[in-house]
Amino acid sequence: MLHRQATPSTHHAAASSTASLLPLVVDLDGTLTHSDSLVESVVQVVKHSPLNLLRLPFWMLGGRASFKRAVATRTDPAQLHLPYRQALLEYLRQQRALGRKLVLATAAHESIAQRVASELDVFDCVLATCGGANLKGQAKLAAIREHVGDDFVYVGDSAADIPIWQSSRGAVFASVSSRTRAAVGPAVPIERDFPDDRKRLLLWLRALRVHQWTKNLLLFVPLLTAFSFSDTQRLLSAVLAFFAFSLVASATYMVNDILDLENDRVHPRKRRRPFASGQLSLLHGLAAAAFTLALGLVLAAVVSVGFLLMLLLYLLLTSAYSWVIKKYVLMDVLMLSLLYTLRILAGSVSVGIEASSWLLVFSVFIFLSLALVKRCAELTSLQQSGETAARGRDYRVSDLTVLWPMGIGAALSSVIVFGLFISSPDTQARYASPELLWLVELGLIYWLGRLWVKTSRNEMHDDPMVYAIRDGASRVTVALMLVVVLCAHTIALGDRVAEPAQPVGSVVPIERAVV
Repeated sequence: MLHRQATPSTHHAAASSTASLLPLVVDLDGTLTHSDSLVESVVQVVKHSPLNLLRLPFWMLGGRASFKRAVATRTDPAQLHLPYRQALLEYLRQQRALGRKLVLATAAHESIAQRVASELDVFDCVLATCGGANLKGQAKLAAIREHVGDDFVYVGDSAADIPIWQSSRGAVFASVSSRTRAAVGPAVPIERDFPDDRKRLLLWLRALRVHQWTKNLLLFVPLLTAFSFSDTQRLLSAVLAFFAFSLVASATYMVNDILDLENDRVHPRKRRRPFASGQLSLLHGLAAAAFTLALGLVLAAVVSVGFLLMLLLYLLLTSAYSWVIKKYVLMDVLMLSLLYTLRILAGSVSVGIEASSWLLVFSVFIFLSLALVKRCAELTSLQQSGETAARGRDYRVSDLTVLWPMGIGAALSSVIVFGLFISSPDTQARYASPELLWLVELGLIYWLGRLWVKTSRNEMHDDPMVYAIRDGASRVTVALMLVVVLCAHTIALGDRVAEPAQPVGSVVPIERAVV
């Protein structure tokens, strides 16, 4: 075999001189696609019917090939929308244009392999798992030799492909580890290399949605309204509660992203999410979700039993949202507004500070408006791309005529509630200069109005909270409103003397907290 006798200096020359004459045998999972089609099929099956999660162990009893068949019969391959490795796919198309034979050889079930071959239209034949044979390792090598012969170049990604590479006349690597490269050995010419250039730390930060942790700053609102940040014990409890809530929220984000792969992959922006794009493994994502969930619940138990119960309620509601509620028009935005308000209630329980009815009503309205900003932003983007409806959600572009005034109405309702709060006797008694709070009222009108204007211009992020963090005007406005609130509480204008009254955010034992 000529390529095995080549010296290191002629190694790549030998590969280039012979490769163009040899068939390319291409692996699917992890090679042509960034993801694993079996794992994605399992996710689809479980999403379709959660009871299938209990059936999975029984399907495994018949062996791997039988398991793949059981999953494949319950999967719609057309709905997978696998994330292909575009650089490799372009290379394959170039080789096909040159007249080179291309073979798809995969351990995936034949129904998925045939679907991929039909979609891409670059392969001359397909070798895949069918019947009782799982086409992996030596079984795949035997099938390749039977249908292609001994002279071929293999395109793969994992250690399971080492025996095939060692029996080939050339290798194409797709995100192959250094250990696997060393095991393949220098005797196998490398035709092309598609390295892994992913920045995994950044990908995991995106998957955990660490930027979304800012939403959980709402847990500090009860401390703010009671001006109790000097209480070290309560501040420590609030910090622990913040991290507990954030970790559990990250777990739900990851599970939600994994369950929503099909819809995210056809979305103009969400398709770049780490799991939708295939840059992170679904199995690793599920493991990370389990770990962050467990750690978050442990921290919650350290804070208090009451806070743990609130966090479990949040988990229950977010699970209901991910599995059912998000599919129904308006119910999803109502649930989102309640989940934001639940954060404030959870913060109240964590530090033992009563949440006022003014605060809760204001929270429901303002977060309903922000949730509707999110939906209107998505529909506006779809409208500009020529689409008429959102995938996986019961929303149509025509719904903008209803959602738009509803969202702006919710925003103005929150402003009205805040105005009534300013005029209430408790506020007049509790703040040194309550009239300064009218400046906050103006700030709310400007900030909420700005969000809706940006939405109408299709300049809004998928998440308005993320937009607010990145938008300089929003940051300045929110910061000034907080400064005004502190000044209104501490600085007395004129000779006004406040009458004693029960503070709206008065400190009470945790068992008396209004939740």
